[in-house]
Amino acid sequence: MSYEEKGTWVFLTIAVTGYAVYLFLVLPQWLRGTPVDEIDWVVPMLWTIGGAIVAGIVGRILVEIVSPSDSTKGDVRDKEIDRLGERVGSSFVVIGGVGALVLAMFDADAFWIANALYLGFVLSALLSSVTKVIVYRKGVPTW
Repeated sequence: MSYEEKGTWVFLTIAVTGYAVYLFLVLPQWLRGTPVDEIDWVVPMLWTIGGAIVAGIVGRILVEIVSPSDSTKGDVRDKEIDRLGERVGSSFVVIGGVGALVLAMFDADAFWIANALYLGFVLSALLSSVTKVIVYRKGVPTW
């Protein structure tokens, strides 16, 4: 497994785990019927995003300690896979941004706007990572 593919797996794992932690912290408040303007979402969101950044750095280091790669430089195939994955994943950044913009136009609470953006980023990370993993396994499409 290449250095870049290992990094993709780390990123995928952290994206899922980080968002699950955020939902674990915030969703119970919403399900209890707490009004959205009283839900404590800012601090959990900041901590899960910050924690994901730190976990990404530590995760990459730990993966390389446990299973060192021959090289940390990507080759042409790695660059093609990264480009394809980012192109596919970026659609959800746009969807999240448009969703947040529409919510802002309707004067939705900041909770909904921020969560639309965060969900867009998470879905982008998931779609991008899953695309990269599939292409690493199946090969780069020749269209």
